[in-house]
Amino acid sequence: MIKGAVVAALALAAGLTQAKSIKDVMEVHKGKDSMVSNIIAGKGSEEDHKKLLGLYEFLATQKPPMGDEASWKEKTSTLISVTKDVVAKKAGALDALKKASDCKACHNVHKPKK
Repeated sequence: MIKGAVVAALALAAGLTQAKSIKDVMEVHKGKDSMVSNIIAGKGSEEDHKKLLGLYEFLATQKPPMGDEASWKEKTSTLISVTKDVVAKKAGALDALKKASDCKACHNVHKPKK
């Protein structure tokens, strides 16, 4: 019984993320009407919140394309933590997500220059 619940939970998580690369995760950040922008503006659905959490959990399993792994772990852990707070509808969570999802702060240390 427990084994079946674990398999179902893993399948649900996989279905929510469907990310295969860091680039897939970054897609939800692009543009004024992105999933992350909508969530921060208070317009995201519960499904969006859970999907974002799954994407950030996937992101944390990836190796940083550039920079220090400790920094990567810190930044992705923060994203996961604040997104869990968004899912739980905690006060101040959306502001914390806005701060934690600052593209430039992460890209400056982890995105390779072209």
